[in-house]
Amino acid sequence: MTTEPVSAHGFDGMWVGFCEFDYLLGDVGSLKHKRSVIRPIVAELKRRFEITAAEVGHLDVHRRTLIGVAVVSADRAHVVDVLDAVERHAAARPEVELLSARRRVINAADV
Repeated sequence: MTTEPVSAHGFDGMWVGFCEFDYLLGDVGSLKHKRSVIRPIVAELKRRFEITAAEVGHLDVHRRTLIGVAVVSADRAHVVDVLDAVERHAAARPEVELLSARRRVINAADV
């Protein structure tokens, strides 16, 4: 494997964007009920935005969840646009309250 500079081919290489959404759930009294609320949210994010999404935190807490999403593209602007749209959608969910969102966009050359 060779390690050429990313700009040697005239493009910026791979961009990866990820975001974590910390949610407070409504009247959820069990982990089973929590999963029934979270599962459709994750499925819709995947379907609507063609991203990777999963519950990644607060797994054993009934009324909190952390959902992580990621997108990969050769175009940084596309990654930012997708994450912007996902964050707007995440904040607009009526059945949950978005407490915070953490985001990062990195280039393959950064790692």
